Order: sequence, then C-alpha cells, then structure tokens
Amino acid sequence: MPSNNMNIKLFDYGLPQSFIAQYPLENRDNSKLLVLDRRQGGISHGFFYDIGNYLKEGDVLIINETRVRKCRLPGTKEKTGASIECFVLERIIQNDYQVLLKPAKRLKPGDRVNIGKYYFEVLSKQDHGKAAVRFNAPAAIIFEEYGEVPLPPYIKGRDFKKSRYQTIYAAGEGSAAAPTAGLHFTKNLMDSLKSRGIIIARLQLNIGLDTFRPIAVDDIKEHRMHSEYYSIDETQAEMINDAKRSGGSVIAVGTTVVRVLETLMQKFKMIKAHSGYTDIFIYPPFEFRIVDSMITNFHLPKSTLLVMVSAFAGRERLLHAYEEAKNNKYRFYSFGDCMLIR
Repeated sequence: MPSNNMNIKLFDYGLPQSFIAQYPLENRDNSKLLVLDRRQGGISHGFFYDIGNYLKEGDVLIINETRVRKCRLPGTKEKTGASIECFVLERIIQNDYQVLLKPAKRLKPGDRVNIGKYYFEVLSKQDHGKAAVRFNAPAAIIFEEYGEVPLPPYIKGRDFKKSRYQTIYAAGEGSAAAPTAGLHFTKNLMDSLKSRGIIIARLQLNIGLDTFRPIAVDDIKEHRMHSEYYSIDETQAEMINDAKRSGGSVIAVGTTVVRVLETLMQKFKMIKAHSGYTDIFIYPPFEFRIVDSMITNFHLPKSTLLVMVSAFAGRERLLHAYEEAKNNKYRFYSFGDCMLIR
C-alpha cells in the first residue's frame, strides 16, 4: 500500500451489532483466540487459556497494569437541573481537571454542575466536548463517593460486576478505559505462564477516552493523537532488555503496551526506565523495533487502534482475519474475544 495514499476508508469494515459483546464471559480465559501469522498469513483458532502453547521459555510478556478509575460522574446543572455527564480525563493542577462533558452545549464558562454534595465550575471549553473544570474538593474523594466506572458507549448491559472491566493485575490508578487485551488473563493462567519460564514485565499507560474517538479526517496522516501518561521502572525495563538479549520474544499485551515500548525505542533506541507523555501514532508503514508479537482484541472500524494493528499485521491480512472471526462467530470489542498476532 503506497504511503502517500492513507485514506481512512481503507480501515473500514462492516460489523452487525450482534457481534458486539455486551457482557463478559463467566470465565475470563474462555475467550476465543484467533492466531494470525503476520508473515505468512496463516490463521488458526483456539481458546485464550492455551495462550502459553504459543510462547516459549525466556519470552517476556508485557502487561499494562493501569487501573480504570471511577471517573464517570453524573451531575446536574445548578441553574436548570439539567442532567450532565462528566468524564474526568486528566489532572491539570490541584483541583483543576480536563473533562469530557455530555451534553457540552448546555454549559458555558462560569456554570456550576452539582455532583451530590460537591460541585465543579466550568473554567473553559475546548473542542470535542472537552472542558477545563475546577472541583470544590479533591477529585479522589468525589470519585469514591459518586464515581462510576466509565464503560464504553457500545456496551449497553450493566448487570455484571464492574470488577470485570478491570484486569486481575490492575495496580496504578489512572485510566478512563481498560487495557482490554489484559481482561482475558486469570491468576491461574498467569501462574501457569510463570511456571513455564515465561517472564512477566509490567508498565503503566493511562488510557484516555480519546482512544475510542474515530479518525475524523480522510487522510490518516493528518490525524493528531491524544497524549497519554506512561511509566516504566528500571527493574521492568531490564527484564525486557535481558529477555531480548537472550533471544526471547517480546509479546505486548495490548496496543497500549505497544505504544509505550515503541515510544521508548524512538526516544532511546532501547527500553529504559522513564515516565512522561506519548502521542505516538502508529500507522502503515511503520518499523516496529522491539515488539515481536501482540495480543489484542478486535477493534472499531476507522479507529487508531485498528490502524496500529494493521501496521503490525498488514492491513489486508488483518481485515481478512476479521472476516474469518465473523465467520466463526467471534465476539468483538472490549468484552469480546482476542487475537495473537505473531
């Protein structure tokens, strides 16, 4: 595919609503697993609990241990009582935060929105429904009392444990969405992988809601990525470097892990302890410098995630795999089934 012809229509596919998973499976690791050979194009089918059969001793599996915070806040406009939904994206300073407001058109700077016994004031409005607001109390307290986990809008079901939208290894608080490739792991499966000599390394990338925003320009090269905070410590970085030096494969669990690893490779030409913000946008053609394999869910049409995975697997091979997944009744999106691209 010529690099000067990157129309977003190339990353579109049809998906009937019936394929969108509305509920998590009873057992996390019972998800279907489509295995795609990105060099030869071969496809095989299995189940996620057998993921260890595709890994070998000395390989390093890298997970994003971010936790989804309860950052969806239902509120009412003080002047009119109109319902307002507030998604907290990131802290600016002290009690000032960048948020996503719905419906944003009902609010202007100076307006107050009540959240139970607390409130926030709109400081300024931005594009795509975003705004800067100031809470009258620490946001962590408001989250604890009134916050809800912000499930993606395509998930209509609500009668399941909200812990199912967290990975079992979630630790660092900070995301507005789950690193969904990690939702398939169980403690028993992780223990089994470790017993096989597979190394588990951890990093953190705080996922913003912009992750789900479709690309709105025709030429994807004109799309500007949002910025997300990441961190990795020295111990974890060395685990990855040691495994790579010893001939192990680097398996990224999810697109968020890929973003961090490839950001570090661009900055330092190696994996090293670092924290900061990344706005890396990975699209074809892209030279992956560290990632050998990727575990990832099935993504929305015309999304930055689908574009990234296309860069890794090859666009035509990936879209063919998606058709194979539909033919085999795979479940799509956050609570859906999974791919291993190797």
